[in-house]
Amino acid sequence: MNWQDLTLQLFGPGHGLAPERELLQGLVNFDGRPLLVLGTVDHAPIGVDLALRQARAVLDLIAQHPGCPLLLLVDTQGQQLRRHDELQGINRAMAHLAACVELARRRGHRVVALVYDQALSGGFLATGLMADACHALPEAQIRVMRLPAMARVTKIPEERLTELSRSNPVFAPGVENYVAMGGIQSLWGGDLAAQLRAALAPADTSDRRAELGAQRGGRRLAASVIAQVLAAA
Repeated sequence: MNWQDLTLQLFGPGHGLAPERELLQGLVNFDGRPLLVLGTVDHAPIGVDLALRQARAVLDLIAQHPGCPLLLLVDTQGQQLRRHDELQGINRAMAHLAACVELARRRGHRVVALVYDQALSGGFLATGLMADACHALPEAQIRVMRLPAMARVTKIPEERLTELSRSNPVFAPGVENYVAMGGIQSLWGGDLAAQLRAALAPADTSDRRAELGAQRGGRRLAASVIAQVLAAA
């Protein structure tokens, strides 16, 4: 789904949102209350400039609109793979963005993420996975690392990883696998505005991804290992 259809379904006509280059940003009226929409369009690669623009928007929200909820709309091909951005410190820029989202959560801003098209690599880690809860549309494409790249990093043959991906969601791309692992809390369909309304309702904001992964069979050991570490601390 493109951003135009998505925002129309979420907020109706006249919402006033329009991207500035690859950044979609603006306050909308949702159920009579302000909501900051912050996201990317056109499979945007997240470089230093775009990461810092998003971080600035989050910091402005904290300073100017205390308690205002934040909706992160995710459509990214991952971090910008350019020498220019590497030399400027893209790792620090993306870490700064993630820290700003976490600061918003700690200051009482409800943060909800929705993957509406594509979510890859660090561009997804620094935004969608930093939210209180990350949701997705059924047709979304999600992966953190493609199997050929994973093979190069882990030194495990790609054929072996392909075999493992058939039975283990940790090795496999696809939105269903991220639901199974607990990284995606739910898939949205039908009335998207109603889904957003439910997601913004007051709720427990503790990180339940490992617990969900155990319940859904996608991450069988993470929750129990976390519990053992906490018990031994």
